[in-house]
Amino acid sequence: MSLRRELHRRGLRFRVNHPRLPGRPDIAFTRARLAVFVDGCFWHLCPQHAVLPKNNATWWREKLHRNVQRDREKDEALAALGWTVLHVWEHEDPMAVAEIVEQLWRERCRSDATAWPVT
Repeated sequence: MSLRRELHRRGLRFRVNHPRLPGRPDIAFTRARLAVFVDGCFWHLCPQHAVLPKNNATWWREKLHRNVQRDREKDEALAALGWTVLHVWEHEDPMAVAEIVEQLWRERCRSDATAWPVT
């Protein structure tokens, strides 16, 4: 929510959990074709914070590795549709992430300037 608030404050408008895109990105900038996923440390195996549960460890390992594999698959599907994909961790600073997202958004809009005017 803090990232979305900051992006909105910066004047960037987006769709949330876009239902027609692979993986339903958390934030989708349709004009710039930029998809942002805010990955949870546990569910997406953050290298800094992920800890596998001790109970039912084999099941959890397979489940979480499948999540990561599915992330790659949806990234490839979005790339095939001409989208740029950005993954950020839930623990990252929303202001720093918003800066990166805004920069990518501007680059994507600038590169597609022939398709539509940038205001």
